Order: sequence, then structure tokens, then C-alpha cells
Amino acid sequence: MLLEGVLLVVQALQLANALDLPAGSCAFEEDTCGFDSVFAFLPWILNEEGHYVYMDTSFARQGEKAVLLSSDLQAEEWNCLRLVYQITTPPGSVSDPSQLNLYVRFEDESFDRLLWSTKEPSDSWLIASLDLQNSSKKFKILIEGVLGQGNTASIALFEIKMTAGYCIECDFEENHLCGFVNRWNPNVNWFVGGGTAKNTHSILPQDHTFRSEHGHYMYVDSVYVKHFQEVAQLISPVTTASMSGCLSFYYQLQQGNDNVFSVYTRDMAGLYEEIWKVDSPGNAAWNLAEVEFSAPYPMEVIFEVAFNGPKGGYVALDDISFSPVHCQNQTGLPFSAVETSCDFEIGLCNFYQDKEGPGWTRVRVKANMYRAGDHTTGTGHYLLANTKFTSQPGYIGRLYGPSLPGNMQYCVRFHYAIFGFLKMSDTLAVYIFEENHVVQEKIWSVLESPRGVWMQAEISFKKPMPTKVVFMSLCKSFWDCGLVALDDITIQLGNCRSPARLPPPPGECTFDQDECAFTQEKRNRSSWHRGRGETPTSYTGPKGDHTTGVGYYMYIEASHMVYGQKAHLLSQPLRGVPGKHCLTFFYHMYGAGTGLLSVYLKREEDSEESLLWRRRGEQSISWLRALVEYSCRRRHQIIFEATRGVSIRSDIAIDDVKLQAGPCAGMEDTTEQSSGYSEDLNEIEY
Repeated sequence: MLLEGVLLVVQALQLANALDLPAGSCAFEEDTCGFDSVFAFLPWILNEEGHYVYMDTSFARQGEKAVLLSSDLQAEEWNCLRLVYQITTPPGSVSDPSQLNLYVRFEDESFDRLLWSTKEPSDSWLIASLDLQNSSKKFKILIEGVLGQGNTASIALFEIKMTAGYCIECDFEENHLCGFVNRWNPNVNWFVGGGTAKNTHSILPQDHTFRSEHGHYMYVDSVYVKHFQEVAQLISPVTTASMSGCLSFYYQLQQGNDNVFSVYTRDMAGLYEEIWKVDSPGNAAWNLAEVEFSAPYPMEVIFEVAFNGPKGGYVALDDISFSPVHCQNQTGLPFSAVETSCDFEIGLCNFYQDKEGPGWTRVRVKANMYRAGDHTTGTGHYLLANTKFTSQPGYIGRLYGPSLPGNMQYCVRFHYAIFGFLKMSDTLAVYIFEENHVVQEKIWSVLESPRGVWMQAEISFKKPMPTKVVFMSLCKSFWDCGLVALDDITIQLGNCRSPARLPPPPGECTFDQDECAFTQEKRNRSSWHRGRGETPTSYTGPKGDHTTGVGYYMYIEASHMVYGQKAHLLSQPLRGVPGKHCLTFFYHMYGAGTGLLSVYLKREEDSEESLLWRRRGEQSISWLRALVEYSCRRRHQIIFEATRGVSIRSDIAIDDVKLQAGPCAGMEDTTEQSSGYSEDLNEIEY
């Protein structure tokens, strides 16, 4: 069912490396090298002649899964995991194609993290390159195949290889070229040079790695150029983990005046950015190039050569490497997202105000029914521009952020809330100030916003010079001034709107896209509902979600229930592991007749649940954070149970659920929302 031509190509790759594969690797020559099929699913079948494992319609039906699990692995250094695979589909369009997923299972986490997923069919093998960040934790690799539609559907794995280093590194000595691909052009393309390659009119060099005829490199030649500005591109694998440091490579140019050699980055939205261009032909030997490279989100590195004509000579490339430190020819401090963010729980962090006087005041509001608390926990600190009582007409309050290096793409996110103000315009605005404070540019301002709701704002910008982000609150007229609240400022590298390649981890859910992996035993008017904005009943429920103010949350609608009626929201089954876990979520219990919100632990094969946490009655008009610590060595589920109170004003809501390995940080600082129904329950191992 799999193409014979594919096997011939892959066989050479595997035979060369099968004798000495590192841990976490397999060429599937004689066995599966410690990768075992998981008993609860279909098995992966080892081909009788070796070279691959597969699942197909000879033993599997549409929608059935086969799961392959590695032995325990450890990556104390950065590693690259490469997967050589093929998905075949029947001719014509298929509405439900086969899917291949790769997960990482850490020893202390009760769920698997999806690292990569594809449904891309092909007539030959493809390569996926996946970065594994260094970690002291042991982990396992889990490969899941889901068979799709069609009587000839199949999925095959030809090789798994885990090696130390970054996936964008390559010396081009392996047959699969480290996942680098040439963007095909009818006239000019990148080819493998060295070894037995003699298919060019130019005099090509020896490779840089071995300095011999046996080594390999990549090159592009102008002899077949037919048009002005013919372009050849060599494209790296997509980065799958955040990295920043020095990208280096060796290159040679022949007749450099007739070609332009450049290096670009390209994000998943297709945005190009030039990070390097050759400024002189260099000498005839291999030349070292070093360039600062930052990939806070998935992107590709593109090596591009543009020829002006057929006499442009050649460009050769070898030994691409990466180091997580600054290049030798670079100075300056690296960008730190930690130093440019603040939740105002401990002072102003690295933010500061004008010397004339404090326009912003750091405040804390105890949870109550009348004043909103902060966004971070509901009971913490935030900044308030209390212009109604402290200012004169024309007053401006400025909050300056830390200095940001120039020529980098930034994403600024923050939460704000507006109270009062007849007119919204310029009540809160964000400016960019250059370092000399002479040039300023408004990049965002409030146009219209619901009163008293924490709203999230996102701003993307890039400036050539070092800048500071400045938050300004303006009071134009004394009689029109209200309150402006500010909290949870983050500044990160990248574009705020960069498309996400993977869903959030299964331990996290904002309910903005769907209900994630949560389920309900029954669904009717008295179940948990996914909603946004205000709930239908007045004087109860939230005005907006906790995540952004305009997103979704889960709630019970008390007007559809009777007193004492309960609704249950169940997590997906979670794996039992040793050690503590921290469950974090936000809850909203506002209304004179509010009932109970409880969190239970349901262990597999147990008939009763164990109570972990509970709140009774009206709590606050704000979203409050809950921290729940528990331990469980057996397979289990987390259950959110909401009980309707004595009146219809008893809507209960939850949002932003997150499950993490390890104890809850800061539980001692938030005792009103933490611990559990019983302090002792948090220390019991079930």
C-alpha cells in the first residue's frame, strides 16, 4: 500500500544510521527499539522486511487509533526530534483525512502535551523537526496515528531520531538534510554539493565540515538563470520552541557582485524580515557569518540568493549552528519579558511615574459586592488613576515602562477597567516614547468600553530606536472625570496576532474556543452553559469573562433550575502520578441567593468523590482566583459542581482553568481563595 519508491529512498538513510542510534531513536529495521504499542489502542505493525511501522485499512477502521510509546527519556541539553513519516489518502478530496500526532509525557504531569500534529498527505516521505527544550524531568514520546477516510488510507513511520542540538542546525551530512527544503524554481535551486556531486559548470569548493571531497554542503549556481533577479530559497524547519541567541553559518561566494545573498525569518502569517545580507564578496575560502536570531514564536529561517544573470557564479552554504548567547560582534542587554511585565502585587516592578507627582495609585480592594477587585486574583493590587478626586481639569497621569531595544517586534497586553466617565475618548491611551522623550506616538486609546469590566487590550509595534511604552490617563473636564484601573501588563516579543500552531495544553482552558476536554453527563437547561457577556438574570452573574472581558466562560443559569439542583462539569481522565498538583481557576459568585460551588476529585473505580474545595453564598462582584493543591497516584477526574441557591439570583461561573504539576505557588498569600474545603485534604495522597 505504501509506495515502493519511498522505501528505496529511505532505506539508504536508515541503513547508514541504524547501528548506532541515540536514545529515543529508531529506524525500525528489525524491531521498534523500545517503542511499544499501547495496549488500549491498536498496534503499530512492523513491516516484515523492516524499514517502517504502519497502520492501514487492512486491520483498522476510520477513526481508530494506534499509539506508540517510548521508554523513559531525558534531555538535559536542548534536543531535536526528527520524524520521517508518510500519510496516504485515496485519490480525490477527503473530508476526514488521517492524522498523526506527537505528544510529550512528562513524569510529573497527569496529561500529555501535544507537540506536533499533521494531516498532510503525500506521495513520498516527509520530515517533521521538533525542538525539545532542555529539562531535568524524565519524559516519554507518544506517537498517535488516527486513521482517516478511504479504503486505501494508511500512516507509516520510517524513522524517529532524537539528537542533541537545535533543529535549525545542520552540516548537511545526512540524507534528509536536517529537514531543510529547497523552494523549487524552474531555473535556480539549492543542491547538495560535495561527495560525488559534479553536475555544475562552476568550480565548487570542498565542504567546510570535513575539508574534504567526502563532505557535503548546499549550493546554488547561476548557470541556468534565464531572467533578471532569479531567486533560490533554502528553508529551515519551523522552530517549535522559543529561542534567542546567535545564528552562525559558513558561506562562499563566486563573482559576488552579480548575486545577492540574504537571510530572512518568516513567521506563520507569512511575514518576512531580513536579518542579514552579505556586504562584501569575502575571500575565496569559507567565510563565517554571525547574526542575532530571536524566535519567540514559530518561524522559519530562509537562506535566499538572487542572481542578476547567468554569470552570477555560485553561493555555497555549510555548518549552520545556533548558540543561546549573544554573537561576539553584538553588545547590549537581551530583552527579558519578566523585567517588562508587572501584576503590581509587589510594587511597580520596573515601571515608574513622572516626578511631578503620582498620577497612578497602587490600590487593593477587598472582595465585596460593590467595588471590583484586581484582575490577577480578585483580591490583589492594581493601579488606579483616581482623577475625579485628585486632579484638576487637563490633568495627565503617565506610567512609563522599562526601556525596550529597537528594531524588534513587540506585543503589549494589559487589562483595564473604566468607571464613570461620560465620554470614553482618551480616558486611557498608550504612547510610544523614544529614549530622548522628544518623539511620541499614540498607538492605542479607549474608544468605548463597558463600565466596571476588566478588558484585555493587545498592541503590536516595532520601532527602529529604543523606546518606552507609556500609559496615560487624561482628565479633560473635572465634571467628566472617573476612574481608570490598570493591571497585568505583559510585553513579549512577536506579533500579538501570530496564528497559534497548536491548541493550548490539555491542562488549560479559557472556554473561548470551546469547552476543551470538559464533558457533562447530561446536557439540558439545568446544565453548565458556555456564555459571554452578562447572564440573562439581573443582579447576578459576571458582566464579562475573566480572560479578555469579551470572551466566554462556563456558568449555571439559576432561572432554569430549582433550589438545590446541581450541575456537574467533568475534566478529561487524568493520569495518576506521584507528587502534588495545582489546580487554578477563577470563579464568580455574585447574587443574593447564590448557592454552592464545589470541586471534587473522582478516582477511577471509586464510587464516591473526595471534596477538594468549596465556597458557599455570595462572594464578590469580581472574578476571584482559587488555588487547589492535591495529590493522586491513580487515574482520576476533576469535577466542578454548582448547586443552585434559594433564588434565581444565584448564577455561578468559572473561567481560566489551569492544571499544573507541583505545589501551588503563593498559596500562603491568598488564604481566602486557596487551601480547600478542609486544610487536611490538601495533604492526603489518594
